[in-house]
Amino acid sequence: MRKPLIVGNWKMNNTTAESVDLTEKLKRLIKDMAVVEVVVAPPFTSLDKVRDAIKGSNIKLGAQNLFWEDKGAYTGEVSPLMIRDLDCEYVIIGHSERREYFKESDEIINKKIKAALRNKLKAIVCVGESLKEREEDKTMQVIESQVKKGLQGLSLSEAKELIIAYEPVWAIGTGRNATPAQANEVHTYIRKLLSQIFNEGIASNIKILYGGSVKPSNSAELMSEKEIDGALVGGASLEADSFAEIVRSACMV
Repeated sequence: MRKPLIVGNWKMNNTTAESVDLTEKLKRLIKDMAVVEVVVAPPFTSLDKVRDAIKGSNIKLGAQNLFWEDKGAYTGEVSPLMIRDLDCEYVIIGHSERREYFKESDEIINKKIKAALRNKLKAIVCVGESLKEREEDKTMQVIESQVKKGLQGLSLSEAKELIIAYEPVWAIGTGRNATPAQANEVHTYIRKLLSQIFNEGIASNIKILYGGSVKPSNSAELMSEKEIDGALVGGASLEADSFAEIVRSACMV
């Protein structure tokens, strides 16, 4: 049985003070929801203060990105060592916004995944198709390419530290959403791919999250699907009440 996982991706929002305030509110609201694993991923500038704020709570810390080298002349980048130094356990890799705005290829994402796993970080690897690809019936083709190229060269032991997040690009921040059945169909296909790449035993334990306009009004229905193990939440994670409601819905699974 895979423990549900809810990840709040705060993206480029919140000052340090706002991040701490949100964390304190969230701590109070979800303190009795230990059956769900909860991760928050603040901006880099807030990681240390949020790290202090979550001590003693059931919330874990994640980063939104990393660079693939541990150190060096890479102005403006943040290394996996720096993230680990702030007690992060998770890092989001390959988010569609990184793919679109910063032109991150599957090869770059593969290097980032390996850097994360090498440094004992759990990698939340994002995959998903555009609206055009969905309309052209290329969803599974895109997912297969992203999964196989992104996870190329990983060992079985490394695979145990993977989380996959399916986020249809057309549903992120648009208010549109894949239906639970559509999402579950893709999650099922991802599980099949993971079995082919690794083995069935490994694949059965990898959590596959859904991301894309997840909110309290649809989270329970999404997470009732067999292959949806939780959610990668964007906008709704910026309000403590709405994020707590999503966590609460995962408790009912």
